[in-house]
Amino acid sequence: MSRIDEAFADGPAFVPYLAVGDPDYESSKAYVEALARGGADVIELGLPFSEPVAEGPTIQGAVTRALEAGMTPETYFEFVEELDVDVPLVCMTYYNLIYQFGSDAGPRPFVERAAEVGIEGIVVPDLPAEEAGPLRDACDDLGLDLVFIVAPTTEGERLERIMEQVSGYVYVQARLGVTGARDDVSDKTDDALARLTEWNVPKAVGFGIKTGEHAERIVAGGADGIIVGSALVDIVAEGHREGRPAEDVAADLEAKAREHTEGAESGYAQRVPEPEHT
Repeated sequence: MSRIDEAFADGPAFVPYLAVGDPDYESSKAYVEALARGGADVIELGLPFSEPVAEGPTIQGAVTRALEAGMTPETYFEFVEELDVDVPLVCMTYYNLIYQFGSDAGPRPFVERAAEVGIEGIVVPDLPAEEAGPLRDACDDLGLDLVFIVAPTTEGERLERIMEQVSGYVYVQARLGVTGARDDVSDKTDDALARLTEWNVPKAVGFGIKTGEHAERIVAGGADGIIVGSALVDIVAEGHREGRPAEDVAADLEAKAREHTEGAESGYAQRVPEPEHT
């Protein structure tokens, strides 16, 4: 069992996302470490790419700030090595960066470097399952999980192909469109989870989760975990705009992480019956 598997083994997992290097290297480290203190079970670390097609304006802004501050794939790996956290780390990025990394074309050099610095999983929004064989093989050889995203419209043979290759957890996209915090929970979420019940892999729901109440509802509805990105990146962006000290922004991120963790745990309690006392 991988550490990512273990993160989902005892109740719902809180999986936050931040773009590495936003708004600068040292602040970004403090922010990721704050999420770990706030109860993160797995952390998705975005490797900034200049054309993040799956992302909404909030995360696009984070990517732009990180790139302008000098973030590169090798700097990203150095960042991961320096982190002081004890939770599994997942790299979220786009396939062009993976394929072009290193002296040899193909995904293996990237996966080798990721494994070396302690990355335990990879999620690639723009990689179709039909073309994932080389990355899947490299991840298998080096002990990394490969996470796939399942959209509300994914079904039939394509869904089966994804679920045959996924490991660690499946990222269940709660709504169509791009990432971004919303004020409501999509009515597509329950349907998306229902389509995946036959596969024995943790289902983590993302896209649009903003509050602890959202987390509670989604986990009560059957999710094994929640993925929260834009609601956290909004905190980083606001702190950057206002020129707030990094330690204050980190405290806000830790508090927001606790809000989502507690919401998820509350939702889980609603579907797990209390043991009977004799």
